[in-house]
Order: sequence, then structure tokens, then C-alpha cells
Amino acid sequence: MSARADAVALPRRRRRRRGLRVAGPAIGGALATAYLSLIVLIPLAAVVAESTAGGPSAFWEAVTSAQAFAAMRFTVIVSVVVVAVNIVTGTLIAWVLVRDEFPGKRFVNALIDLPFALPTIVAGLVLLALYGPKGPAPFDIGFTRAAVVLALLFVTLPFVVRSVQPVLMELDREMEEAATSLGARPRTVFARIVLPNLMPAIAAGAGLAFARALGEFGSVVLISGNIPFKTEVAAVFLFGQIESDNTAGAAAVSVVLLVLSFLLLLFVSWVSTRGLRRAQ
Repeated sequence: MSARADAVALPRRRRRRRGLRVAGPAIGGALATAYLSLIVLIPLAAVVAESTAGGPSAFWEAVTSAQAFAAMRFTVIVSVVVVAVNIVTGTLIAWVLVRDEFPGKRFVNALIDLPFALPTIVAGLVLLALYGPKGPAPFDIGFTRAAVVLALLFVTLPFVVRSVQPVLMELDREMEEAATSLGARPRTVFARIVLPNLMPAIAAGAGLAFARALGEFGSVVLISGNIPFKTEVAAVFLFGQIESDNTAGAAAVSVVLLVLSFLLLLFVSWVSTRGLRRAQ
């Protein structure tokens, strides 16, 4: 009797296990979707709805006003400059941290993450104290465009470094050694073998750095001086619009910045996927 009972119960147990296997991913996906909707999608939908509260004409007028357009243009240009610098310096720093040995390497490696832990307003105060009118530096760049670039370089430093560093650590060095043994120069080895493998990571870090620079507020609000048509970034312009009770105009400019960031992240995802396909 026990053998027959076990034979009957066995299919039931299998069905229960299959049901649990199907229900597990379904519940996880539902929880993830609900969380993302609550934290990301619903607030973004509210911003879009607020931006179109006055109709398409009001939206267009808000994003094409002289001050708003100047702030967005300056923010995009500065962000592109910062990303270009970060691509070169971030890759170089990651290379040094992975391939070279020197005293204080662990300290430098930990120092890279300081912009993540330091409040951005503190970073702005420090930069203003160093490079402002009363700072000890031999030059004064306070309330200039160079100050905005410097502040954004500080807060976006870790992105490219931390994206490239693990890829360099996992990179197979046998191909480099083989190319070197065949007479290839170090520049050729880097350009033909190392760099193509690093491109997806560099693109990912650059995309994150651009998105961060596009919406940065704390580190630039003091050192930039917030001079309209000169050093005013988009985030500070939005803050001023909200203080002036122009929430619809601020939301309209926010939507434009969101679209730019989203398009860039889609491009980064495409570059990363293409790089992985080539690697395979």
C-alpha cells in the first residue's frame, strides 16, 4: 500500500514543484515592476503631466525661452567636455590601479570613491574655498565656467574608473603577451587588443557620468555663481523656477533633460551589447 501511495503522491509533488518554479519568477517580476513603478515610473509620469498642464504651446515656450535654452545648452556642452576628460583620465587611472604597483595604492583606490560618499554641497564648498576669491590657490576660477567644469569633474570621477577597472582585472593578458612577442609596440597592443575590449565599459561609465553631470546641483550651486546666460546650469535654473512658483516651466525643462539622459542610456546599452557580441 505504501508503494502505491508513494507512486500516486510523486506526480503531485512534481506538479507542486513546477508550480513553485513558475510562481517564483512571476512574483519576483511583479514585485520588481511594482517597486520601479512606485519609485521611478509614477514620479516621472507626474513630471510629464505637470509639464503639459498648460498645453503644448506653454511647454514649447518654457523650453525655448532664452534663459532656459541657455542653461540647457551650457549644461549639455559642459557635460560633454567633462565626459571627454573622464574617458581619458578615468581609463588611465584604472590602468594604473590595475597594472602598476606603487606605495599608497590602496589609499588611492579608496580615494576614488570619495565623491560617492561626500555630500555634493560639501564638495562645492571645498572647491570654492580652494579656488575661489579668498582661496590659497594662485588662481581664482570662482564663478566661472571653468569652475563648473572642475566641480563636475570631481563628482563624476569614479564612473569611468569603476566601470573600466574590473574589465581590466579580468582581461586575458596572453593575447597582449603574444602580440608583444611578435614585435607589436605597446601603443599598437593597447589600440588593437586592449581598447576594443574596454569600449563597452568606457561607454557605460561615460553614459553614467554624462547623466550625473546633466542633473548635478549641489557641487555647482555655490562655485558657479549662477550667472544667467553664463554659468547657470539647468539644475540651478530649475530650482529658481520652482522658487518662483513656475512648476510647469520647471517640469518642462526637466522632461527635456530626462529625454536626453534616456536617449544616451539607450545608446550606451546598444554599444555595450554590440561589444559583448563581438567579444563572443
